[in-house]
Amino acid sequence: MNYLPILGIFLRNMYLYKRSIPRLFSLFVWVTVELFLWGFITLWLRDLAGGNQAVDFVLLVLGALVFWNLFVRTQQSFSISFLEEVWTRNIINIFTTPITQKELIAGFALLSVVQGVFGFLYVSTLAFLLYALDVWTLGLYVIPFFVLILLFGWVLGLITTGIIIRFGPTMEIFAFFMPFVLLPFSAVYYPISIFPAFVQTIAQFLPTTHLFEGMRLVLTQGVFPVDRLVWAGGLTVVYFALGSAFFVWMIHVARKKGLIARLLQD
Repeated sequence: MNYLPILGIFLRNMYLYKRSIPRLFSLFVWVTVELFLWGFITLWLRDLAGGNQAVDFVLLVLGALVFWNLFVRTQQSFSISFLEEVWTRNIINIFTTPITQKELIAGFALLSVVQGVFGFLYVSTLAFLLYALDVWTLGLYVIPFFVLILLFGWVLGLITTGIIIRFGPTMEIFAFFMPFVLLPFSAVYYPISIFPAFVQTIAQFLPTTHLFEGMRLVLTQGVFPVDRLVWAGGLTVVYFALGSAFFVWMIHVARKKGLIARLLQD
Protein backbone atom coordinates (compact mmCIF):
# COMPACT_ATOMS: atom_id res chain seq x y z
CA MET A 1 0.00 0.00 0.00
CA ASN A 2 1.30 3.44 -0.97
CA TYR A 3 0.96 5.89 1.91
CA LEU A 4 1.28 9.05 -0.19
CA PRO A 5 -2.26 8.85 -1.67
CA ILE A 6 -3.62 8.22 1.84
CA LEU A 7 -1.82 11.30 3.12
CA GLY A 8 -3.01 13.26 0.09
CA ILE A 9 -6.68 12.46 0.75
CA PHE A 10 -6.23 13.35 4.41
CA LEU A 11 -4.46 16.68 3.78
CA ARG A 12 -6.85 17.75 1.03
CA ASN A 13 -9.86 17.39 3.33
CA MET A 14 -8.05 19.04 6.24
CA TYR A 15 -7.26 22.06 4.07
CA LEU A 16 -10.97 22.39 3.31
CA TYR A 17 -11.61 22.93 7.02
CA LYS A 18 -8.78 25.44 7.22
CA ARG A 19 -10.47 27.68 4.65
CA SER A 20 -14.09 27.24 5.73
CA ILE A 21 -15.67 28.62 8.89
CA PRO A 22 -19.00 26.77 8.29
CA ARG A 23 -17.12 23.45 8.18
CA LEU A 24 -15.41 24.29 11.47
CA PHE A 25 -18.76 25.19 12.99
CA SER A 26 -20.10 21.77 12.02
CA LEU A 27 -17.44 20.18 14.22
CA PHE A 28 -18.40 22.11 17.33
CA VAL A 29 -21.84 23.70 17.30
CA TRP A 30 -24.25 20.75 17.41
CA VAL A 31 -22.33 18.74 20.00
CA THR A 32 -21.96 21.87 22.17
CA VAL A 33 -25.73 22.42 22.03
CA GLU A 34 -26.31 18.76 22.94
CA LEU A 35 -23.91 18.99 25.85
CA PHE A 36 -25.63 22.09 27.22
CA LEU A 37 -29.08 20.56 26.72
CA TRP A 38 -28.42 17.19 28.35
CA GLY A 39 -26.20 18.76 30.99
CA PHE A 40 -28.87 21.19 32.19
CA ILE A 41 -31.53 18.46 32.09
CA THR A 42 -29.43 16.16 34.28
CA LEU A 43 -28.58 19.00 36.67
CA TRP A 44 -32.29 19.75 37.00
CA LEU A 45 -33.03 16.09 37.68
CA ARG A 46 -30.28 16.07 40.30
CA ASP A 47 -31.96 18.98 42.06
CA LEU A 48 -35.33 17.22 41.89
CA ALA A 49 -33.92 13.98 43.29
CA GLY A 50 -31.92 15.71 45.98
CA GLY A 51 -29.75 12.64 46.45
CA ASN A 52 -26.46 11.16 45.38
CA GLN A 53 -28.08 8.78 42.89
CA ALA A 54 -28.64 11.65 40.50
CA VAL A 55 -24.89 12.28 40.41
CA ASP A 56 -24.46 8.82 38.90
CA PHE A 57 -27.21 9.65 36.46
CA VAL A 58 -25.31 12.76 35.33
CA LEU A 59 -22.18 10.69 34.88
CA LEU A 60 -23.99 7.99 32.92
CA VAL A 61 -25.91 10.31 30.58
CA LEU A 62 -23.16 12.79 29.82
CA GLY A 63 -20.51 10.08 29.68
CA ALA A 64 -22.63 8.24 27.13
CA LEU A 65 -23.08 11.47 25.17
CA VAL A 66 -19.31 11.96 24.93
CA PHE A 67 -18.77 8.48 23.47
CA TRP A 68 -21.85 8.61 21.25
CA ASN A 69 -20.55 11.83 19.74
CA LEU A 70 -17.29 10.02 18.99
CA PHE A 71 -19.23 7.38 17.05
CA VAL A 72 -21.31 9.92 15.13
CA ARG A 73 -18.30 12.11 14.37
CA THR A 74 -16.27 9.15 13.08
CA GLN A 75 -19.06 7.91 10.79
CA GLN A 76 -20.00 11.33 9.47
CA SER A 77 -16.40 12.39 8.94
CA PHE A 78 -15.82 9.29 6.81
CA SER A 79 -19.00 9.72 4.75
CA ILE A 80 -18.97 13.51 4.44
CA SER A 81 -15.32 13.49 3.36
CA PHE A 82 -16.45 11.46 0.37
CA LEU A 83 -19.37 13.84 -0.20
CA GLU A 84 -16.92 16.75 -0.16
CA GLU A 85 -15.26 15.16 -3.18
CA VAL A 86 -18.67 14.96 -4.85
CA TRP A 87 -19.70 18.51 -3.97
CA THR A 88 -16.40 19.96 -5.23
CA ARG A 89 -16.64 17.78 -8.37
CA ASN A 90 -13.31 16.16 -7.63
CA ILE A 91 -14.69 12.62 -7.44
CA ILE A 92 -14.00 11.83 -11.11
CA ASN A 93 -10.38 12.86 -10.65
CA ILE A 94 -10.05 10.44 -7.74
CA PHE A 95 -11.52 7.51 -9.64
CA THR A 96 -9.27 8.16 -12.65
CA THR A 97 -6.07 8.15 -10.58
CA PRO A 98 -4.11 4.98 -9.70
CA ILE A 99 -5.31 5.18 -6.10
CA THR A 100 -6.56 1.81 -4.88
CA GLN A 101 -9.77 1.17 -2.98
CA LYS A 102 -7.77 0.25 0.13
CA GLU A 103 -5.91 3.56 -0.04
CA LEU A 104 -9.19 5.43 -0.52
CA ILE A 105 -10.68 3.75 2.54
CA ALA A 106 -7.52 4.35 4.56
CA GLY A 107 -7.46 8.06 3.63
CA PHE A 108 -11.04 8.64 4.76
CA ALA A 109 -10.45 6.49 7.86
CA LEU A 110 -7.38 8.54 8.85
CA LEU A 111 -9.35 11.76 8.54
CA SER A 112 -12.21 10.34 10.62
CA VAL A 113 -9.79 9.24 13.35
CA VAL A 114 -8.22 12.69 13.60
CA GLN A 115 -11.59 14.43 13.68
CA GLY A 116 -13.02 11.84 16.06
CA VAL A 117 -10.14 12.17 18.52
CA PHE A 118 -10.22 15.95 18.31
CA GLY A 119 -13.98 15.99 18.86
CA PHE A 120 -13.69 13.56 21.77
CA LEU A 121 -11.08 15.73 23.48
CA TYR A 122 -13.16 18.86 22.88
CA VAL A 123 -16.39 17.37 24.27
CA SER A 124 -14.75 15.65 27.24
CA THR A 125 -12.90 18.88 28.15
CA LEU A 126 -16.07 20.96 27.85
CA ALA A 127 -17.99 18.42 29.97
CA PHE A 128 -15.30 18.62 32.63
CA LEU A 129 -15.30 22.43 32.68
CA LEU A 130 -19.10 22.74 32.77
CA TYR A 131 -20.15 19.76 34.88
CA ALA A 132 -16.93 18.42 36.47
CA LEU A 133 -17.48 15.24 34.43
CA ASP A 134 -14.25 13.29 34.07
CA VAL A 135 -14.62 10.50 31.52
CA TRP A 136 -11.05 9.51 32.27
CA THR A 137 -12.29 7.94 35.50
CA LEU A 138 -12.60 4.90 33.24
CA GLY A 139 -8.80 4.81 33.26
CA LEU A 140 -7.24 2.40 30.80
CA TYR A 141 -10.70 0.87 30.32
CA VAL A 142 -11.42 3.80 27.98
CA ILE A 143 -9.01 2.43 25.34
CA PRO A 144 -10.93 -0.67 24.12
CA PHE A 145 -14.22 1.24 24.14
CA PHE A 146 -12.63 4.10 22.21
CA VAL A 147 -11.05 1.83 19.59
CA LEU A 148 -14.16 -0.28 18.98
CA ILE A 149 -16.40 2.77 18.65
CA LEU A 150 -14.00 4.18 16.06
CA LEU A 151 -13.99 0.92 14.11
CA PHE A 152 -17.76 0.61 14.06
CA GLY A 153 -17.97 4.25 12.96
CA TRP A 154 -15.84 3.23 9.97
CA VAL A 155 -18.20 0.34 9.25
CA LEU A 156 -21.20 2.65 9.04
CA GLY A 157 -19.14 5.10 6.99
CA LEU A 158 -18.25 2.38 4.49
CA ILE A 159 -21.88 1.32 4.13
CA THR A 160 -23.29 4.83 3.70
CA THR A 161 -20.55 5.81 1.24
CA GLY A 162 -21.14 2.62 -0.76
CA ILE A 163 -24.86 3.42 -0.98
CA ILE A 164 -24.09 6.94 -2.25
CA ILE A 165 -21.65 5.61 -4.88
CA ARG A 166 -24.16 3.08 -6.15
CA PHE A 167 -27.38 5.12 -6.07
CA GLY A 168 -26.10 8.67 -6.50
CA PRO A 169 -26.24 11.99 -4.59
CA THR A 170 -29.95 11.56 -3.82
CA MET A 171 -28.83 9.11 -1.13
CA GLU A 172 -26.50 11.55 0.62
CA ILE A 173 -29.04 11.91 3.44
CA PHE A 174 -27.80 8.50 4.64
CA ALA A 175 -24.50 10.13 5.61
CA PHE A 176 -26.30 12.25 8.18
CA PHE A 177 -29.04 10.12 9.73
CA MET A 178 -27.68 6.55 9.74
CA PRO A 179 -26.20 6.71 13.28
CA PHE A 180 -29.51 7.96 14.64
CA VAL A 181 -31.32 4.95 13.21
CA LEU A 182 -29.16 2.82 15.52
CA LEU A 183 -29.45 5.17 18.50
CA PRO A 184 -32.72 3.81 20.00
CA PHE A 185 -31.42 0.22 19.85
CA SER A 186 -27.86 0.90 21.07
CA ALA A 187 -28.76 1.33 24.75
CA VAL A 188 -26.81 4.57 24.88
CA TYR A 189 -28.82 6.34 27.58
CA TYR A 190 -30.68 3.40 29.13
CA PRO A 191 -30.06 -0.32 29.78
CA ILE A 192 -31.05 -2.97 27.29
CA SER A 193 -33.25 -4.59 29.94
CA ILE A 194 -36.01 -2.02 29.36
CA PHE A 195 -36.51 -3.25 25.78
CA PRO A 196 -39.19 -5.78 24.85
CA ALA A 197 -37.74 -9.25 24.29
CA PHE A 198 -37.73 -9.07 20.49
CA VAL A 199 -36.01 -5.65 20.54
CA GLN A 200 -33.37 -7.01 22.93
CA THR A 201 -32.65 -9.75 20.39
CA ILE A 202 -32.13 -7.16 17.65
CA ALA A 203 -30.00 -4.96 19.90
CA GLN A 204 -27.65 -7.84 20.73
CA PHE A 205 -26.41 -7.75 17.13
CA LEU A 206 -25.18 -4.15 17.47
CA PRO A 207 -21.64 -3.61 18.78
CA THR A 208 -22.74 -0.26 20.20
CA THR A 209 -25.22 -2.02 22.50
CA HIS A 210 -22.48 -4.11 24.10
CA LEU A 211 -20.12 -1.13 24.31
CA PHE A 212 -22.53 1.18 26.10
CA GLU A 213 -23.81 -1.60 28.34
CA GLY A 214 -20.18 -2.36 29.21
CA MET A 215 -19.43 1.27 29.98
CA ARG A 216 -22.34 1.39 32.40
CA LEU A 217 -20.93 -1.64 34.22
CA VAL A 218 -17.57 0.07 34.57
CA LEU A 219 -19.10 3.32 35.82
CA THR A 220 -21.66 1.83 38.21
CA GLN A 221 -19.94 -1.34 39.45
CA GLY A 222 -16.28 -0.88 38.59
CA VAL A 223 -16.38 -4.20 36.71
CA PHE A 224 -14.43 -4.65 33.47
CA PRO A 225 -16.97 -6.27 31.09
CA VAL A 226 -14.80 -8.76 29.20
CA ASP A 227 -17.80 -10.59 27.74
CA ARG A 228 -19.32 -7.37 26.41
CA LEU A 229 -16.05 -6.31 24.80
CA VAL A 230 -15.57 -9.74 23.24
CA TRP A 231 -19.04 -9.57 21.71
CA ALA A 232 -18.52 -5.98 20.55
CA GLY A 233 -15.10 -6.80 19.12
CA GLY A 234 -16.30 -9.91 17.31
CA LEU A 235 -19.33 -8.18 15.80
CA THR A 236 -17.22 -5.18 14.76
CA VAL A 237 -14.66 -7.35 12.97
CA VAL A 238 -17.43 -9.21 11.11
CA TYR A 239 -19.23 -6.01 10.16
CA PHE A 240 -15.99 -4.32 9.12
CA ALA A 241 -15.24 -7.18 6.72
CA LEU A 242 -18.80 -7.05 5.35
CA GLY A 243 -18.77 -3.25 5.14
CA SER A 244 -15.46 -3.23 3.26
CA ALA A 245 -16.70 -5.89 0.84
CA PHE A 246 -19.93 -3.92 0.33
CA PHE A 247 -17.97 -0.72 -0.37
CA VAL A 248 -15.70 -2.41 -2.92
CA TRP A 249 -18.69 -4.13 -4.55
CA MET A 250 -20.59 -0.84 -4.88
CA ILE A 251 -17.58 0.78 -6.58
CA HIS A 252 -17.32 -2.21 -8.93
CA VAL A 253 -21.02 -2.04 -9.82
CA ALA A 254 -20.91 1.75 -10.30
CA ARG A 255 -17.90 1.49 -12.62
CA LYS A 256 -19.37 -1.41 -14.58
CA LYS A 257 -22.68 0.40 -15.14
CA GLY A 258 -21.09 3.80 -15.73
CA LEU A 259 -22.70 5.37 -12.66
CA ILE A 260 -19.70 7.33 -11.38
CA ALA A 261 -20.50 10.32 -13.60
CA ARG A 262 -23.94 10.48 -12.00
CA LEU A 263 -22.25 11.66 -8.81
CA LEU A 264 -21.63 14.99 -10.56
CA GLN A 265 -25.32 15.62 -11.15
CA ASP A 266 -26.89 18.38 -9.07
